[in-house]
Amino acid sequence: MQRRGGRGQRARYPLRWGEWRHGRIRVLPRCTGASFSYHSRTVENAVTRFDFRPIAYRTLCCAILGWLAAVAVQAQESTPGQRMIPARLLPPPAAVSLELQRLLAAPAPDDWDSPPTTVAQWTAMVSQIARDPQPLLDQFGVSFESITVNGVRAYMLSPAVIRPEHRNRLLMHLHGGCYMMFGGASAMVEAALMAGYGGIKVLSVDYRRPPEHPYPAALDDAVEVWKGALEMEAPARMGIFGASAGGALTLSTVLRLKAEGMPLPAAIAPGTPMADLTKTSDSFYTNRLVDNVLFGLDGRCQAMAEVYADGHDLSDPFLSPVYGDMSGLPPTILTTGTRDLLLSDTVRVHRKLRNAGVVADLHVYEGQAHASYLQEVPEREEAFTEMVTFFDDYLER
Repeated sequence: MQRRGGRGQRARYPLRWGEWRHGRIRVLPRCTGASFSYHSRTVENAVTRFDFRPIAYRTLCCAILGWLAAVAVQAQESTPGQRMIPARLLPPPAAVSLELQRLLAAPAPDDWDSPPTTVAQWTAMVSQIARDPQPLLDQFGVSFESITVNGVRAYMLSPAVIRPEHRNRLLMHLHGGCYMMFGGASAMVEAALMAGYGGIKVLSVDYRRPPEHPYPAALDDAVEVWKGALEMEAPARMGIFGASAGGALTLSTVLRLKAEGMPLPAAIAPGTPMADLTKTSDSFYTNRLVDNVLFGLDGRCQAMAEVYADGHDLSDPFLSPVYGDMSGLPPTILTTGTRDLLLSDTVRVHRKLRNAGVVADLHVYEGQAHASYLQEVPEREEAFTEMVTFFDDYLER
């Protein structure tokens, strides 16, 4: 069949019942009972490839367009705004350090979306994952003491030189690791960075972890250590910080302290918090596999968090603090990156805090994936300097 002949020629089959212009078919009421426009090179190829007779041509077009209309209506009713994004090549961000660019170039492992499924498998996996804090302790001249606070294991970290403004201050630290990883000495890595960059004492909590100790064990331990910390310093001179699961625990701990009428810290620093376990945040989807630390919701971190939840309602504010009442919370500094899977979690917490009248700063770093600022990159110092400055602004001396 010919769509159009040369100049001055007529179409072999005049389209009295519709029009075809540049890949667009407009079907008039005679065909479908309603007007419908659709752009599709696929349909154009299918219709123009063969020499249909008028009746067959009309029947096929009506069938194709009727099907397309039904699909379009159904998609619009079920998921408004859903779009298909084509595969694309992601270049490294040009405005970050070479060290960070190299980290961001690391590919996802083949089994990133195949988390363990049994307690034995989880235990075996966690036992193979550890971080040695000693290089950082040596680098920053930070010493530590293993202690027990109200029955909970913890570490007290002290820099060789405590800044004069921090002599009577104390920060409580809740480590990350999707609630399941980085217990024991591994818990001190982020704490060592804060103590080193800040010249401030840090009490790092080695909270109980799943699968042996699911929710609310970690939260209970955080509250107990806070109670013990109140005997060490005044709450107006203390803050709480942590990243990832530790960021969520920072928020849920303060929500729990508020609910129980206990003194709150003077400021908090939840970094890239796992603030919503219900899988609704936008960047869970926009940054899927862009973040080469967490990768995606079908990866291990979400699975570990659900093991921690142990069947409890994932929208419970003590598990997903973005759903909590943020009024009355202390000043908060939040940290994330443009490639962070939890970017939206962090942004949503910031908006909840601001809408509740809470002082809240949001720092979004160019190109960083989940908690990249904890890695050995030049950008690390800037992130910790911002947090230390924030604590200095709001903690009494």
